[in-house]
Amino acid sequence: MKKFINEIDAVMRESLGGMVDAHPDLLQIQFEPTFMSRAMRATSKVALLSGGGSGHEPLHCGFIGQGMLDAACPGQVFTSPTPDQMLAAAEAVNTGKGVLFIVKNYSGDLMNFQMAAEMLEIENATVLVNDDVAVENSTHTTGRRGVAGTLIVEKTVGAAAEQGATLAECKAVGDRVNKATASMGVAFTSCVVPAAGRATFDIGADEMEVGVGIHGEPGRRRSKVRPASVIVDELLDSILRDLQPQKGSELLLHVNGFGGTPLMELYLLYHDAAKQLRSMGYKPVRSLVGNYTTSLEMAGASLTVTMLDAEIRQLWDAPVHTAALRW
Repeated sequence: MKKFINEIDAVMRESLGGMVDAHPDLLQIQFEPTFMSRAMRATSKVALLSGGGSGHEPLHCGFIGQGMLDAACPGQVFTSPTPDQMLAAAEAVNTGKGVLFIVKNYSGDLMNFQMAAEMLEIENATVLVNDDVAVENSTHTTGRRGVAGTLIVEKTVGAAAEQGATLAECKAVGDRVNKATASMGVAFTSCVVPAAGRATFDIGADEMEVGVGIHGEPGRRRSKVRPASVIVDELLDSILRDLQPQKGSELLLHVNGFGGTPLMELYLLYHDAAKQLRSMGYKPVRSLVGNYTTSLEMAGASLTVTMLDAEIRQLWDAPVHTAALRW
């Protein structure tokens, strides 16, 4: 295992410290319990809070800032944060308008966020993200997993909150965007969790895991590596069968890297996916390409499609200023 590490137990703490050092105008960190929040906290809006295991950077801490999250609770690598982290973060960023939790559908995240929501003496609501069409049942999740579509939810709900939407309105936006979003990914390699020191799973040099999760958990099946266009066709087929958009629909197409795939290949995937969507009568009018919901150094990528209407498109286009997204 070759990684830039001082001490395994200090990886997360030093990485979070580095984020704040690099973006002091955007971020501040508190430890014990650990959470990251905006350097300049909002004064009158619904507070958005998300989180999950580390190793998926820039999700979630990279999406803290104007137009997105108010705080994020990072756990250890691939490990859910604890309810006390969520309680401390919620109390710190609450402005009196309520707190909205945005939660990926994994068993640990779901359980701990539910506990925090029940204990929190502040009006709150939850949006559960479950965009992964690759699997319906898993030991890691209750139903479909929350993967790269989490970013889409955080961006659109973040814009709604920034524009003054109420807690109920923010939840309604998040639930609607989640229902309009579907994702599926494929991995060529595993990743190495620092504390484990070895690959999470073994895979042949000529094999790929189809429908892999963002923690390296298995997907639908393992097969031989095939041309990018064939992979794209399979991913899009599953996504579109789930969403069933009408012909002529405007779509947001997000190609997400898992951490070990170069941008050259991600843009190639976008080219194939956009061409395929257009040939089927759809309109990919918004795009996002890059490593946004990663799995440490895993080589692979996922496709995410969101059906756009006038409101979702306006919220996606709204200004955002975070460490990972700025426009």
